[in-house]
Formats: sequence, structure tokens, C-alpha cells
Amino acid sequence: MGTITLIAAAASGLMAGLFFAFSTAVMPGLADLPAEDARAAMRRINVRIQNPLFLLVFLGNVVLCGIEVFQGRVVGGLLYIVGSFLLTMVVNVPMNNRLERTDDAYWPAYLRTWTLWNHVRGVACLASTVTLLLGF
Repeated sequence: MGTITLIAAAASGLMAGLFFAFSTAVMPGLADLPAEDARAAMRRINVRIQNPLFLLVFLGNVVLCGIEVFQGRVVGGLLYIVGSFLLTMVVNVPMNNRLERTDDAYWPAYLRTWTLWNHVRGVACLASTVTLLLGF
């Protein structure tokens, strides 16, 4: 197993942990708040998560997993690229953008749908970690 594979697996694992934390603690915690407070907190989280360290892991692993795909570990690489990166860009980011533009009435639907897709991202990242380590 090469260095790129180990780093890609570690980065996928880090992302799985982040998504797990959101699914099991952050979103349930926000669900306990009034919509106005929860929406404000999530909007702030969405700003703060766009930091250099997060972006290095999140986007850098797209590159590493792309290399993994070309080196034959197609399943592990694509699980991250599709299940984490593309899903984030196609589902979660547009929902975050809508949260910025809407009122508190959107919060319940956002919470439910965003969290569901976050579960999918977490499972995809965990599966990516395992399959990369197994050489798939």
C-alpha cells in the first residue's frame, strides 16, 4: 500500500468522522433549538467550515482519490469523489445557500433533508476508507 492510498484513506476517515459528528451531535443539538437560533447557528457553521484546513482535506482528497481511481482502486476513490464531494456540491451546498436566503420556515425541511444526505456522505466516506485500505 502506497503513501497516497494511506493519506486518501486517512482523509476519507477524517471526513467520515466529521459527517458522523454532524449527524449524531451537531444537527440533533440544533434541532433542540428554536428555528431562528438553529438557523443562525447553522449559517455561522457554514461560514466557519470554509477554512484552509477543512478545504485542504475535503478538496485535497478529491485529487488523491482521483489518483486512486487511475491506480486501480476505483471503488474507494469513487466512493469519496461521488459520495462526499459531488453529493456535497449538488445537495448540501445548494441547501446551505438556500438557508442563507430564506426565512426560518425553511429550517425544519432543511434539517431533515440536509441531515439525511449527511448520513449518506458519512457512510460513503467510511466505505471509501475501508475499500481504499483493502485495495479496491
